[in-house]
Amino acid sequence: MKKSIIVLLSILLTFSIAFADKIGDVEIPSTLKAGKTTLLLNGAGFRTKFWMKIYVGALYLSEKSSDQNAIINADKPMAIKMHMISGLITSAKMIKAVDEGFEKSTGGNVASIAKEKEALLALFKEEIKVGDVYDLVYIPGEGVKASKNGQSKGTIKGLAFKKALFGIWLCDSPADKYLKKSMLGK
Repeated sequence: MKKSIIVLLSILLTFSIAFADKIGDVEIPSTLKAGKTTLLLNGAGFRTKFWMKIYVGALYLSEKSSDQNAIINADKPMAIKMHMISGLITSAKMIKAVDEGFEKSTGGNVASIAKEKEALLALFKEEIKVGDVYDLVYIPGEGVKASKNGQSKGTIKGLAFKKALFGIWLCDSPADKYLKKSMLGK
């Protein structure tokens, strides 16, 4: 009897940690794969604009950290996951927001990553719907693997691009300061 209860509790505990967090109606996985590396959820929260919730963003790292500069500059596997939760976000609005994010992240020095930036912006040209999930997974030596709803949309190479990309959410002038705080686990 004791053995059965222990097994049942183990199963329930395992099931309950399959999703480490729930942000609104979005269940956030506790781990994410980046090549052969299992990443841990560092933090997650809402991206808001004018008090409206647009998407849930989550940051995954190989080891937890709240040091924005170390994360941005690290040549380690990491990922950003975005769950779209608003019908107000359109492709045009997302492209504009990401483009502005690159400007802020790089201090206006986007010329060196212009080609890579355009490759990422192409990811958002398809219609964006509530429920869409975007994964931006960085693997050292390979680049940022971009996917939408589990379908690969390509790999964008370069550590400089990865730094600018993660800077959109984590730089001193982030897309959303509250989302940044949440992603950093604060």
